[in-house]
Amino acid sequence: MTEIKKIKGVIIDDEARARRLLSVMIAEYCPEVEIVAESGQVPDGVLQINKYRPDVVFLDIEMPDYSGFELLDFFREVDFQIIFVTAYSQYAVRAFEVSAVDYLLKPVQIGQLEKAVGKLKNAETQPMQAKLEVLKGNMEANRVSKIAVPVSDGLIFLPVEEVVYIDADGAYSYIYMADGSKQLVSKKLKYFDDMLVGSSDFVRIHRSHLLNLRFVKKYNRHESMVELENDITLQVARSHKVELENRMTSSQS
Repeated sequence: MTEIKKIKGVIIDDEARARRLLSVMIAEYCPEVEIVAESGQVPDGVLQINKYRPDVVFLDIEMPDYSGFELLDFFREVDFQIIFVTAYSQYAVRAFEVSAVDYLLKPVQIGQLEKAVGKLKNAETQPMQAKLEVLKGNMEANRVSKIAVPVSDGLIFLPVEEVVYIDADGAYSYIYMADGSKQLVSKKLKYFDDMLVGSSDFVRIHRSHLLNLRFVKKYNRHESMVELENDITLQVARSHKVELENRMTSSQS
């Protein structure tokens, strides 16, 4: 029988009880992961990472002296995967999601853990560095400025302000950009609707269209159509007219 290669993991969390609990959960529900070291502080955690060269680091964010984010400054290149362990607010969690960075929300749930570890076993794990840079930018700006979207050969990172509109195509979506390009991604439109919730620029105008209001040139209320700066026209569903009109009015005030 072929022995399955273990995924080497390190846990860094200042709370000893949290480290023990996560370690026990991993051993019981994710036996493919071998925890080779634990640490309660960032400087020691850096030493453990350099010593064991783990595949994944389960990293708490809020710790004394150094934060989990500051741990990354000790490395010229992050060549290991990171699963953040956080008790952060809903906004910060969305920042992780749009950056395609895995996280576990405290208190950690078994299903959450299994899902995050399952991604580690994907043969095409994405380079961590790019995802972390997008995450950092989104959190520093306190808004979603870039989104990570899955394509056939990995991920691409798109500036939100350059997205003109997103069109549904069954289980896929087309993202139309300001430079005239478009991307076909394997996500339903609802995924982007949920991702961009709270953005003042995006509004759902149809079951098939998610629109960036910055690119609207003209709205014809009687014909229920919007004309965009690239001269494309989109239908506005009757059920979305009031919301669109309210959003357009508020954006001008």
